[in-house]
Amino acid sequence: MSTQLAAELIGRLEMQVGARFHLGETPQGGRRIDFLEEGGRFEGPRLHATVMAGVDHMLRLGDGTMHPDVKVVLRTQDGALIYLTYRGKMVGPRDVTQRAWEGKETDPKEYSIRTTVSFETAAPAYAWLNQATAVGYGERIVNADGTRAIRFDIYQLL
Repeated sequence: MSTQLAAELIGRLEMQVGARFHLGETPQGGRRIDFLEEGGRFEGPRLHATVMAGVDHMLRLGDGTMHPDVKVVLRTQDGALIYLTYRGKMVGPRDVTQRAWEGKETDPKEYSIRTTVSFETAAPAYAWLNQATAVGYGERIVNADGTRAIRFDIYQLL
């Protein structure tokens, strides 16, 4: 048995964050809902798609750890629809995760975002995604104009 994980890149997912709603401190923790704008991209060796719609149901725990719960609809260049979901953790020093929670700039070297990724599609050309065990490594981006984006490199475990 190998002691190292083997993986291959499925692609890079880039999405712009649109409307953001802070619900406040719920019994589960801090809750924020981010809507992901149409027009983001997923680019990889076997998959080229546009983000059609998406939402992130973010939960922040008392220690500052944030738990993204994201659902996205992709449309491939040949018209197929793919449902992509991921859940995971953003971990870093409390002051860094607090800045992220507030939508402020953070240095990707100060935190980590790791996710498990699932795909679902009825399109035969992309049926391989239905069986993929995938993980994502992400980062937050605050653009010069103040808009926010998310970037993930997503890998299939082999």
